[in-house]
Amino acid sequence: MANGENRVITYIRAQMKSAHWLLEETISDVTDEMGRFAPPGKALSIGAAYVHYVTGEDWIIQSLFEGVAPLMAGPWAGRTGVSEPPPAPGDDHAARFEAWSRRVRVDLPAFRTYAKAIYEATDACLASLADADLSREVDLSAMGLGKQTLGFVLDNAMLGHAYCHCGEISAAKGMQGKKGYPF
Repeated sequence: MANGENRVITYIRAQMKSAHWLLEETISDVTDEMGRFAPPGKALSIGAAYVHYVTGEDWIIQSLFEGVAPLMAGPWAGRTGVSEPPPAPGDDHAARFEAWSRRVRVDLPAFRTYAKAIYEATDACLASLADADLSREVDLSAMGLGKQTLGFVLDNAMLGHAYCHCGEISAAKGMQGKKGYPF
């Protein structure tokens, strides 16, 4: 980096790598049975939380940032290890998402391989950005968020989202008598 160019992007890339590491370490000892456990109330199963986050990152990077189909609909179609993707935003999304979260099945080893490909695609995309790109607007109206900046998306829909679901997964592991976080 000449003269401190792209210092923010470099920092975000490091933060994304850290979030991916923590998520993968937290999920590393989850069995299929643990992944399917449906916590009481409306909390997500471990499998549903993991799938929701990773497929969301796939969509954000590929569709929103790159303008192409998500990897799950392209080179990874039929190979993600997920019985069905999360429902798209739209009418009655909350009810459809809750129903999906209770029926989705995840082949964790296959899905972790797909997740690794997503993380690599994310890093490659971020490496192609300049700090100035963070103020570029994207349309998140389908999610009820209107127009936001790439910086907002990276901070909230990717980094914050990763840590939130990692905590949710850790708590669901604890409900099953297991150690949540890897430390």
